[in-house]
Amino acid sequence: MDLQLTGKRALICGGSSGLGRAVATALVAEGAHVALLSRDAVKLQAVADDLNAMGPGRAIIAPADLADHDALLKAVDVAEEGLGGPIQILLNNTGGPPPSGVAGLDPALWREQFEAMVLSVFRLTDRVMPGMRSMGWGRVLNVASTSVIEPIGTLGVSNTLRASVAAWAKTLAGEVAANGVTVNTLLPGRIDTPRIERLDAARAAATGVEPDEARAESVKTIPAGRIGTTEEFGAVAALLASPLAGYVTGSLIRVDGGAVRAI
Repeated sequence: MDLQLTGKRALICGGSSGLGRAVATALVAEGAHVALLSRDAVKLQAVADDLNAMGPGRAIIAPADLADHDALLKAVDVAEEGLGGPIQILLNNTGGPPPSGVAGLDPALWREQFEAMVLSVFRLTDRVMPGMRSMGWGRVLNVASTSVIEPIGTLGVSNTLRASVAAWAKTLAGEVAANGVTVNTLLPGRIDTPRIERLDAARAAATGVEPDEARAESVKTIPAGRIGTTEEFGAVAALLASPLAGYVTGSLIRVDGGAVRAI
């Protein structure tokens, strides 16, 4: 299926690894041009080189720290200059905080994580939205978590802030739909990424088992009987980013192998 993405311009947050890299790979394979954003310029360039060798789309880098909002907005300038026009597809993808509950946390921690995980998404989207609206076409995809539907007991900060992004995205979707811009939120379950490896290691340390055993126990809760691949996640994101999904907006899209049992 041709997703009609040839020549589209995308900005991919967290593009150096995991889900961000997977989405960038899927878009480049469909002929889109992507700007990769994360803190590590060296790692980003290595990914860009791989994507450019693959084609048919091309990749450039726009290094920035999501917590540094001034640098983040400058990175958008770099991306638009390098790609030759306003951003048409934005993937908001922030890192997750360490495991924790919510009771008694230092307010400074809440503030720090809000700046990186929530306010950065708001500011980045506000930066590219006027261009999308003026073109009459745009796609905003937010990477959250299934914890938006079923909070995860050991990820209190993440539960709280991901839910904030999901509510914001639903509100924004209604404001910009008439301009040809869609806003959707992807809810990955257990996808084979470095973050899942870290969470498995933390769970293993807390329960006194080996990481492989902790992972095996988690797989038992997934109806599909396995952990998802980043390629599967990237394919879903590419479809939502395409013109073919123009009537899908304000939605929460689960990519979880059936793990969430709620309707």
